[in-house]
Amino acid sequence: MRRHHLVIALTGAGLLALTGCGGESGKSTPKASDPAPTSAPTSATPSGRPSADPSSARPDIGFPPSPQPAQRAAYLAALNKIDPEIVNGKDDKAVSRGLDQCQSMKGEKDPTKRVAGANQRFIGPNHPDGFGPVKSALIVAAVQANLCPTY
Repeated sequence: MRRHHLVIALTGAGLLALTGCGGESGKSTPKASDPAPTSAPTSATPSGRPSADPSSARPDIGFPPSPQPAQRAAYLAALNKIDPEIVNGKDDKAVSRGLDQCQSMKGEKDPTKRVAGANQRFIGPNHPDGFGPVKSALIVAAVQANLCPTY
């Protein structure tokens, strides 16, 4: 039971720390003055992953839009600060895993299940079984703060 409390406390602390550092940059929304895409937007690729077009986000199934460049940079910096092996030079893979984590968090409010999902999803060469509950809680906080703050 103590481990459960530790995970919840660390998740909360991580969320507070990242929220305090994030400012308003993680909450940007497309403006009406933004240029419209020149081609018709597609909803999702056949693999179920969101396409690069932010207008193709599928909030109905939990996919947030692809992060804007500033959001992406902040997210990758947060992961690298937790442990450089999380990104391991594979920025696109880390973003994809983060968007997948957002989808799984959309309907899951239990912090321990969110952390367990991140521990399975985020792996590295020296961490094939995940980064453990503490770092996974920080990963969840980074994902939520930078990729899907409303989840």
